[in-house]
Amino acid sequence: MAELGTTLNGQHQSTQSQHHHLTAHRPAAATRLPSVLIATRHGESTANVEFQLAEAAGALSVPISCRDADIPLSLHGREQARALGRWWAALPSADRPRSVWCSPYVRTAETAGIALAQAAGLGAVPVSLAVRYDERLRDRELGVLEMLPKAAIEAKHPEEAARRRKMGELYYRPPGGESWADVALRVRSLLRDVCEEEAGRPVLLVAHDCTVLMLRYALDRLTEEQLVALGPVHNCSTSMWRAQEGRLRPDRWNVVDHLAAAED
Repeated sequence: MAELGTTLNGQHQSTQSQHHHLTAHRPAAATRLPSVLIATRHGESTANVEFQLAEAAGALSVPISCRDADIPLSLHGREQARALGRWWAALPSADRPRSVWCSPYVRTAETAGIALAQAAGLGAVPVSLAVRYDERLRDRELGVLEMLPKAAIEAKHPEEAARRRKMGELYYRPPGGESWADVALRVRSLLRDVCEEEAGRPVLLVAHDCTVLMLRYALDRLTEEQLVALGPVHNCSTSMWRAQEGRLRPDRWNVVDHLAAAED
């Protein structure tokens, strides 16, 4: 059988000889990765509180009139963000993020700002450290299901509730919204930029439940079954990956020990 090959500069070359020609005089490129990648979900928001109350009561609505992007932290969420800042300040110097990428939503921006001010106030990071806002870290968009408790979805959109159960969360896309897979696509795009621009440095990502889940899905190469088996990402929890052997490898996931004082 003839050897598989390609045409290079008008001349046929075998795949093996072509590979040797292309790589013989070119050193292998080192993988560019942040030294440490830390991801957190925003602190408790006012919507988190309202949805907990609505779910407990089986309510068909929540008293929220602003855009999802404009929902702020609750008072408790602000305390969680301060606790996150104290955790940040207590990290070993080599692990302490000097760069922050953040969803532009109000609750994430408030979390990043409060945590940064706390860490800077403890002398752990420069007061002037800038926060970079990137829309790829925004929360999942739910389209027609936006701001609807579970009972309301079943009552007002039963066909969508059934389709969601059938397709599963990874692939279900509500009308006008995103599936988890859609969020994973923008997370993968963001990770390429983070790896290129933050190579060799520790970096903090401040995002949302679904966004952090998709970070783990992409970085740890999870299957659909492994992904859906994960529980929710806790407010102001910390997840960490370290650069090892050309990959970002998991170090901790969804840890909330640092929030003990804020939860009292």
